[in-house]
Amino acid sequence: MSRFANLEFGRHHERELEPATVVTDETRHLGEAEVAFRGGYFEQALRLYGRVLESNLKSAAAWIGQVRMLIELGEFAEAKVWADKALEQLPTEPELLAAKGVALARSGDTDAALAFSDAAVGEQGDTPYVWIARGDVLLARSEKRADYCFAKALAAAPGDWLWPWLASRVQLFYRQFALALKLARQALSLEVAAAVIWLQLGRCQLALGLAEDAHQALAQARQLDPACPDAMSAREEFRDTGLLQRMRGRWRRLWHA
Repeated sequence: MSRFANLEFGRHHERELEPATVVTDETRHLGEAEVAFRGGYFEQALRLYGRVLESNLKSAAAWIGQVRMLIELGEFAEAKVWADKALEQLPTEPELLAAKGVALARSGDTDAALAFSDAAVGEQGDTPYVWIARGDVLLARSEKRADYCFAKALAAAPGDWLWPWLASRVQLFYRQFALALKLARQALSLEVAAAVIWLQLGRCQLALGLAEDAHQALAQARQLDPACPDAMSAREEFRDTGLLQRMRGRWRRLWHA
């Protein structure tokens, strides 16, 4: 357990803090984690959610955030492990059930994933994330109802760019490039100053072969936040893809010579 080896469970680990201090620290860490998440700093958000859990094992927001950050980082097996730990504390929390469904789906266990997604909805889970997660699971199962789930998520929070951005990330993961691009543009229409949206837009454009547009989007992202870890990884992806495209072009010229 790499990131949370030092997180112990039990009475000896509980801090004896004044209630007001606990609330203040927890609220601050959760707010900072949300900002980090929206900025594409998934590792930083993960650590901040972990700090909350060090003093409050009943924080649904921290457990949910932790599992979701592991999913965003591509660590699906670890996300499943921590979803199980979270559900020991909060067994009927809809977004935890939904997040475990995503971790299972991306690990290849789509039947179990659907069962957890059904349970999340059954627990009156009508939040944007529950619907994003359900769309994720349905795409893993190659089912056509995923678009309905994403539409439900966006309708639940129509002015928040986070949800079309996340839906775009899910669509891109499952190689639904055109739909991912459409959602990225929708997110951009709500917030033009978020570097992570420009990065997502660029990735979708690159996947569709729109290399020039993609590099322009990356340039916008770098101007907005050159330190973003996602921006740095995107530069490597764009560089590698650009080299591959040049090699393909040379091969086509040789083939037709």
